[in-house]
Amino acid sequence: MWSRERGRLKPLRCGVEELRCRRREREAALRKARREQQLVSKRLLRDEALEEAEEGCVAMIFGEAEIQQFLRLAQRGTEEKEREGALVSLRRGLQRPETQQTFIRLEGSIRTLVGLLTSNRALLQLEAARCLHELSHSEQSAVVEACLPATSYLLTYLSGHSSDFIELCLYTLGNLIVESEAVRRQLLPQGIVPALAACIQSPHLTVLEALGYALSQLLQAKEAPEKIIPSVLGSTLPQRMLQLLQPGPKLNLGVAVEFAWCLHYIICSQVNNALLITQGALSTLGLLLLDLAGAVQRTEDAGLELLACPVLRGLSNLLTEAAAEAVGRQLQLRDERVVAALFILLQFLFQKQPSLLPEGLWLLNNLTANSPSFCTSLLSLDLIEPLLHLLSVSNVVSVLVLTVLCNVAEKGPAYCQRLWSGPLLSSLLDTLAFSDTEVVGQSLELLQLLFLYQPGAAQAFLQQSGLQALQRHEEAAQLQDRVHALQQIALHG
Repeated sequence: MWSRERGRLKPLRCGVEELRCRRREREAALRKARREQQLVSKRLLRDEALEEAEEGCVAMIFGEAEIQQFLRLAQRGTEEKEREGALVSLRRGLQRPETQQTFIRLEGSIRTLVGLLTSNRALLQLEAARCLHELSHSEQSAVVEACLPATSYLLTYLSGHSSDFIELCLYTLGNLIVESEAVRRQLLPQGIVPALAACIQSPHLTVLEALGYALSQLLQAKEAPEKIIPSVLGSTLPQRMLQLLQPGPKLNLGVAVEFAWCLHYIICSQVNNALLITQGALSTLGLLLLDLAGAVQRTEDAGLELLACPVLRGLSNLLTEAAAEAVGRQLQLRDERVVAALFILLQFLFQKQPSLLPEGLWLLNNLTANSPSFCTSLLSLDLIEPLLHLLSVSNVVSVLVLTVLCNVAEKGPAYCQRLWSGPLLSSLLDTLAFSDTEVVGQSLELLQLLFLYQPGAAQAFLQQSGLQALQRHEEAAQLQDRVHALQQIALHG
C-alpha cells in the first residue's frame, strides 16, 4: 500500500520543476540536432529546348581517343558549327560517370575546357560551361576537384550581362562549393561573397533562384560559422534576402524557397541572430507564415510545403533568442492569427506532407513554452481537440503534441481546467498504451501537472482504469519513478 505521506504536494512541486528542467534539456538537444540537419544536394540545369532537340540521343561512354578528338575539333575546327557540335557531343558524353573519369584522367583536358570557357566565342563559352556543369554534378569527388581551375573564371562571369550564362555559372559553383573544401578555400579570398551580393540585385528571377541555391550550399559548409557567415552578415545579402521574402504579389515561390533556406542556415549558425532580428527577420518570417496559411487555403499549388519547412524552422529557432522576446511584443506575433495560421498549415501538412508536421509542432512548442498569451489562444480557438487528433500520426509527432500540452498545463489551474474539459483523459489513456517510452514519459509528465492543478483529475483517472495503464510501465527503468509518483498521488491525493 502506498503511504499517504509520500503523496503530498511538496514532492510533486519539486517534480514539476524537475519536469520543466528535463523538458528544456531535451528541447535543447533537439534544437542542436535540428541545426545540424542539412540539405546537401546538387542541381542539374539543362536547357529544355536542347533536351527536346536531343530527345532520343543516348549519352555515350567515350574513351580517350574520342574525347581527344572532340577537344581538338572544339579548339581547331574550321567552322563555328563544327566546333560547337564537338562540345555538344562531349557534353552528352559527360553525362556518364565513366566518361567523366576518362576525361579528368586525360592530360590537359580541363585546361582545354577552361581555354574554351574563356574564349571570345559566346556559343563555345556556353557549351564549355555546360560541360563543366555536367562535371560539377558528379558524385565522384575526384571529378569535382578536377574542376578547380575553372572556378575563378566562373566567379568572374557572375558580373556578365547574359542572365542565362550567369544562372549556369551559379548552379555550377553551387555544385562545386558543396562538394569541395578546396573550391571554397580558393573562392573565399577571391571574393565570392561580394560577387553573390552583387548578383542579388539582378532583376531576373532565374538568376535570383540560382543565387539562392549557390548561397545555401556555401552556408552549409562546416567552416561557415567562422569563415563565411560573418562576411555574409556584413554584406547586403541578408537585407536583400528579407526584401525578397516579403509577402505580396511580387513574391516568387522558387526564389523564396531558396532564400528561406539561406536564412535558416544563417539562423542555425547563431553567429549574430540579434542582428537578423533588428533587420526584421522575425517579422518577415511571421508575416510569411500568415501569408502561407492564406495561400494553402486558396490554391492546390504543389511546392508550398517546400517554403513552409524553412519558414517554420527559421521562426522556431529565432524565437529561442532572447532578443526575440523584446521584438515580439512589437509585432503581429502576439495574437491569435499566428496560432490560427499555424493550425491551417498543420492541417495542410497533415494532408500533403505529414513528415513536416514536427516542424509546425516545434514552432507551436516554442510559441507556447514561455507565453501564457499563446496558450490562451490555443484554448480560446478550441484547438486542443485538433491537436489531439495528431497523436496517431507517429511517435515523434505524439511527443511534440504532448510537450505543447505540457506547456499549457504548467501555466496553472485555469489552463488545466480548460484542458480537462475536452477529450484529453481518453487520449492520454491511449498514449499510455504506446510502447515508445518517450511518448509514455511525456504522457506521465502531463498527467502529473493535471493531478497537481486540476481537482478531480486523479479520481477521474482511477475511474477510467488508469492504474492498470500505469502498471504496464512499472518495469521500465526510464519510467519507474514517474509511474510510482503518479500511482501514489492517484491513490492518496
